[in-house]
Amino acid sequence: MAAARQAVTEARRIVVKVGSSSLTTAAGGLDADRVDALVDVLAKSRSGGEREVVLVSSGAIAAGLAPLGLRRRPKDLARQQAAASVGQGLLVARYTASFARYGIRVGQVLLTSDDMSRRSHHRNASRTLDKLLAMGALPIVNENDTVATDEIRFGDNDRLAALVAHLVHADLLVLLSDIDGVYDGDPSRPGTSRIAEVRGPQDLAHVEIGSAGKAGVGTGGMVTKVEAARIAAAAGIPVVLTSTVHATDALSGGDTGTYFHATGKRSADRLLWLQHASTPQGSLTLDDGAVRAVVQRRMSLLPAGIAAVEGEFSAGDPVELRDGAGHPVARGLVNFDAKEIPQLIGRSTRELARELGPSYEREVVHRDDLVILHP
Repeated sequence: MAAARQAVTEARRIVVKVGSSSLTTAAGGLDADRVDALVDVLAKSRSGGEREVVLVSSGAIAAGLAPLGLRRRPKDLARQQAAASVGQGLLVARYTASFARYGIRVGQVLLTSDDMSRRSHHRNASRTLDKLLAMGALPIVNENDTVATDEIRFGDNDRLAALVAHLVHADLLVLLSDIDGVYDGDPSRPGTSRIAEVRGPQDLAHVEIGSAGKAGVGTGGMVTKVEAARIAAAAGIPVVLTSTVHATDALSGGDTGTYFHATGKRSADRLLWLQHASTPQGSLTLDDGAVRAVVQRRMSLLPAGIAAVEGEFSAGDPVELRDGAGHPVARGLVNFDAKEIPQLIGRSTRELARELGPSYEREVVHRDDLVILHP
């Protein structure tokens, strides 16, 4: 086990995600003692200057429940946004005061899924996070629940944490909550045991993963945590998934929680965003030849290979590429507006350039802006 977690002890840039249930009471409102306990661990991990920490923190909506007289997390978006508006200020103020005990400055970074799927936006996010770290600050990242809509929400901060870990080129992702790891069954039942290591999807193939907890203040659960771990591991980042009370052991390489080995290599930032954070604004149906060219030969999508177009989108938006049966096979950033596509369908770029001008002699989706969706 010690050798398996060597990557943990060698990690120099770490993203730590903490869930709402670890920071608040079930009735809503921040628990100052819990926040301070987490900050104690993170400050100690940073001591000596050898490690950098980015904190992805849930808790804004939960922190705003009690001040607004709400007993549970509301289901409607408008009241969620109101609670986030009140709670985000309380959350960051609490972190600011707690980290100040160690002379650590914090910087707030609020993101939406739209920030991640648009290249210019995620470049800005990357620069901001890198500069905060270079200046010795500790970034605190959260989804911008105040303005996010149903269409552009991450849905949970676990996935956001995996994407942020890739964005900042982290050496390790630590997912903290009130759950101390992945179990091979319901952990409340006798006879189940913690799964110490996951080397690939096959290790969890026969494990039933539970959903959100009982506290009612968060949106995630083991499902979202395992999915986040898989995203990070596939991008070359090892993951430790455990409970917040075991945070010290998790950051020091101790035998706690579930350790996900890195299973893949790092890809371009925008491709990870495109696959896991973007929301397709429309779809393009491909003929059989184009499906083979895109999926098997990893080529760009040309107008000649398009059979149909759906949705309303602008150049630069993410779109889904489908086969003739309607199954999604890829996702990419389109180079034309939806209203332009019909006149391009089935035609060669040379023909389009002669008729419409040289700006039409290009790919509809370039291979560098395209990801294959594996089943």
